[in-house]
Amino acid sequence: MKLLQRSLVARIIASLLAISAMALISIVVTMTVAGGSRGDAAAINMAGSLRMNTYQIVAALQRYQQQPEAEHRERARALAVRFKERLTSPQLTGAMPGAADHALQVQYRRLLERWDRELAPQVEAAVAGGRIETGELHASLDGLVGEIDALVTLLEENSESKIRLLSALQILFLGLTAVVVAIALYDIRHNLVTPLRQLMVLAREAAHRNFDHRTRLQGHDELAMLGRTLDTMAEELGASYAELEERVSRKKAELERSNLAMQVMHDGSRQLYGGGNDLCSSAAPMLRRLEQLLEIGPIRLSLNDPHDDRQIPILATHSARRPEYCRDHDCHACLIDPRPLRLGETEEGECLLLPVSVGDEMLGTLEVWYPRKQPLTSSTRRLLNALADQLATAVYLQRRIEEQQQVSLMNERTIIARELHDSLAQSLSYLKMQVARLERMQQKDMPREAQAAVFDELRTGLDSAYRQLRELLTTFRLKLEGPGLSSALRQTTAEFAERMAAPIELDVDVPPHLLNPNEEIHVLQVVREALANIHKHARAHWAGVSVRFAEARIRVRIEDDGIGLEDDRSPPMHYGLVIMRDRAETLGGELRLRNRPAGGTLVELVFTPQTARLITQQPASHVPDTATDPVAGHRSADERIALKHHGNRE
Repeated sequence: MKLLQRSLVARIIASLLAISAMALISIVVTMTVAGGSRGDAAAINMAGSLRMNTYQIVAALQRYQQQPEAEHRERARALAVRFKERLTSPQLTGAMPGAADHALQVQYRRLLERWDRELAPQVEAAVAGGRIETGELHASLDGLVGEIDALVTLLEENSESKIRLLSALQILFLGLTAVVVAIALYDIRHNLVTPLRQLMVLAREAAHRNFDHRTRLQGHDELAMLGRTLDTMAEELGASYAELEERVSRKKAELERSNLAMQVMHDGSRQLYGGGNDLCSSAAPMLRRLEQLLEIGPIRLSLNDPHDDRQIPILATHSARRPEYCRDHDCHACLIDPRPLRLGETEEGECLLLPVSVGDEMLGTLEVWYPRKQPLTSSTRRLLNALADQLATAVYLQRRIEEQQQVSLMNERTIIARELHDSLAQSLSYLKMQVARLERMQQKDMPREAQAAVFDELRTGLDSAYRQLRELLTTFRLKLEGPGLSSALRQTTAEFAERMAAPIELDVDVPPHLLNPNEEIHVLQVVREALANIHKHARAHWAGVSVRFAEARIRVRIEDDGIGLEDDRSPPMHYGLVIMRDRAETLGGELRLRNRPAGGTLVELVFTPQTARLITQQPASHVPDTATDPVAGHRSADERIALKHHGNRE
C-alpha cells in the first residue's frame, strides 16, 4: 500500500494489471457460462421432440388397435423405445444441473416417473394384446405432455438465467473496469499531467533565466520528488546566477577601475619622467587619484639614502604634517587632504610593503595601507606592483639624469679649463715673459729702439690674446638650437654664405643619434673654423661642406675654390688651425689640410664616433665608472644603452 502511495509508476502498473485482470476474469467467466450453456439448445430440442414422440406413440397405439398387425405393433414398440432413449439420452440429462433439489432435476424425475407409471405400462399392455382405454390413454397423454412442457419451460428458463448471469457479469466487469480506468485517469491527470505541465513551465522559465518559478508539488511519488528537487535546483541556480551576476558586475567594476587606474598611471608617467626631481608635485596627485579609485590609502614613499643606509620619507598622502626632509615650504602636495590620517595608527588597516627597485638595486619602499575588511584583489596588487616599478624607474632616471648633469658640468669645466690653458693662458704667459723682459731692459736703461721691439711683441701678443678670447667666447656661447647636427650645420652654412656672399653646398648623411652632444659640438666648431678661414683668407667664390658616415667612421670635408695654400702644411702661428687639430685629437681622429687638385683648399676630419669606438674596443660586459674614467664620464645615456645592447647580442 505504501508502494502505491509513493510510486506513480506502481499505481499505473496496478491500474493496468487490474484492468487486465478484470478483462481476463470476464473472459473466463464468459467462457465458463458459455461452456455451461452448451447443450441447452439440444436439450430443449430433445425435450420438444418428446412431445412429438408422445403423440406418435399414441397414434401408433390407436392404429394398432384398429389394425392389430405385427407391423403396427412393432411400430408402437419402437416409438416407445425411442421415447425412453430420448428421455434418458445424454443430450437431455447433460443439461440438467448437478444439484438434486434443482427444479429441473425434480421435474425430470417427475416426468420419468409419470412415463414409467402411466404411459409405459399402457404401451406394454397394448403391445401384449390388451385393450386400450382411450379416455385413460388421452388423460395419460395430456399429463405427460404437460410434464414435458414444464420441463421444456424449465430448460428455457435455465438457459435464459445463464444468459442473464453472463450479461450481469459483463456489466459488472465493465463497470469495475470503468471505475479502475476513471481512477487511473484521475491519478494520471492530477499526479502525472499536471506535474508534468508545471515541470515544463519551470523548464521554460529556467530557459529564460527566470529562477523564481516553483512547482510546489505535493505527494511522495516520483514526479513530486522530481518537482521538489527541481524547485531546490532552481533556487540554487537562482542564487548561483545572482552570485555570478554579482561577481561579473564586481569584476567589470574592478576592470573599469583597473583601466582608470592604468590611465591615471599612464598620465602620471608623463609628469614623473618629465617633472625633474620634484616627486611631490609629479607623484602626489597620481597617488591620491589611485587611492580614490582603488579605495586604499594612505600611501607613503620612502627612498634609501645611498650614503648612510637609511630610509628617508619622500612623500605621504593623507599626511597631517610636512615631511622632515622637506626643502620647499611653498609646496603643499602632502598637506592638501582635508582629513589627514596617520599611518599604522588604526587597528582596522593592513599594510602592503612593496620594494621600489631597479634590477638588484634597492631604491626604497612603498607602503600601501588598506582596510582589513576589504583585502586587496590580485588585479589591485598587480597595479600596485606596476606603480612601484613606475616610481622606481622615475627615481632611477632622475638619479641618472642628475649624475649625467654633474658629469656634463664637470666635463664642460674640464673643456673650458683646457681651452683656456691651451690658448689664452699660453698667450698671457708669453705676455708675462715679455713684461718681465721689458722690466729688465728698463732697469738696464736700454735704448727705446730696443724696447720698441718688445712693445711691438706685447701689442701683437695682446691682439692675439684678444682674438683668442673672442674665439673662446664664440665657442662657449655656441649651442645646438635645432633637433640635431644637421639643423645646426644648415644654420651655419646659411650664416657664412650670407657673410661670404657666395654659395655653400651642404651634404649631410649621418644616422640619427649616432654622435653624442660633445662630438656634435666639436664637428660644428671645426666646420665653423674652416668656413671662417675661407671667409678671411681664401677669397673663394664657392664652398662645400660634406659630413658622411661610412665604414664606421665620420668624414667631414670642407672645401673651397679660393687661392689655396702655399703648401699642405699649416701656416705658422695660425691659432685656428691649432684649435682644429686639437679638436680632432679630442675626438680621437685626424685632421688633414691640403690643396684641391681643381684649386682651393680641402680640410678633412676623420674620426670614429664614440659609440662605435666603445662597441669595437670595450668588452660588452664592461661598464666604465665615471669616477675613475674621465673619458667615459661625458658619455651619454644613449651610448651606454647601445654598448649594453651590443653586449647582449654578442
